[in-house]
Amino acid sequence: MSDLSSEEAEEAEADLGEYDGEHNAEGERHGHGKARLPNGDTYNGEYEHGFRNGQGTYRFKNGARYIGQYLQNKKHGQGIFFYPDGSKYEGDWVNDQRHGYGQYTYPNGDTYTGEWRDHNRHGQGTYVYKDTGSKYVGGWVNGNQEGAAELIHLNHRFKGRYLNGNPVGRGKYVFDIGCEQHGEYILTEQDKGEDEEEIEPSLLAAPKWKASEIAKLTLWTPHGENPPSPREVSLVTAAEAVTEEEKIIPTISVADEAAEGRDDELSLPEASSEVFSPAGDAEEENEGNREEEENKDQEDQATTSLEDLGG
Repeated sequence: MSDLSSEEAEEAEADLGEYDGEHNAEGERHGHGKARLPNGDTYNGEYEHGFRNGQGTYRFKNGARYIGQYLQNKKHGQGIFFYPDGSKYEGDWVNDQRHGYGQYTYPNGDTYTGEWRDHNRHGQGTYVYKDTGSKYVGGWVNGNQEGAAELIHLNHRFKGRYLNGNPVGRGKYVFDIGCEQHGEYILTEQDKGEDEEEIEPSLLAAPKWKASEIAKLTLWTPHGENPPSPREVSLVTAAEAVTEEEKIIPTISVADEAAEGRDDELSLPEASSEVFSPAGDAEEENEGNREEEENKDQEDQATTSLEDLGG
């Protein structure tokens, strides 16, 4: 996300630069007017007692542009800001800050739509990853994912809580065929020597998912799809029998925010192949049952043949 001090800071006009427009009786800029400021920026819009006040368009010499409402020279109300890197914010402004409700579109095509406070994502919001279609829906605190949330993928979703951008504590994965994998995310520390000081929170390893159980099949389908077929029901039932032992799988949480200049774009690693797969486990179980039945049939046939010979 762009830095306010470098790309959104506007010239405090007063009577600076060239001006072509209306004045009041005191000679102040008042009404509609156009101004070219000493730093090369331009403004075209409403004035009141010498201040940008009302609707206007401010163009920065670096290519950035703001179209929206002003209050005493500050962005205040509804407005759209176009940044030089191709990103865009459209929504509420208070005292030159993104504050209220708005949508930010990032250079890579990701979007955040939700609440803002003091220029940061704060409150409830949805972050959509353009490349994968995955989305985070939940709480934010000072720009970081925090609180109850869902991380929704194409055919499954995670429901739980987040802290500083990472999932923490108990939660569950809900699969679109109707089953749920319950467990918890556990924070682990990196190895350290005896003489080393306490590890900084930022150096903690990514939390690990520890599965505990596979819940029984439910008929709930999150996308309004048809209920699972009888075959899918039998697969999930068989899968429950072979997933008694706990599995450790890596986190599929979104990564920390990137470096300055793109500090609000988030990255999303792909889910591990070790995440519970009901169909795959059930197929292995069924294959084993078929082989066992074939062997039993062959033994029965051999026994019958021996009895006939003995008779």
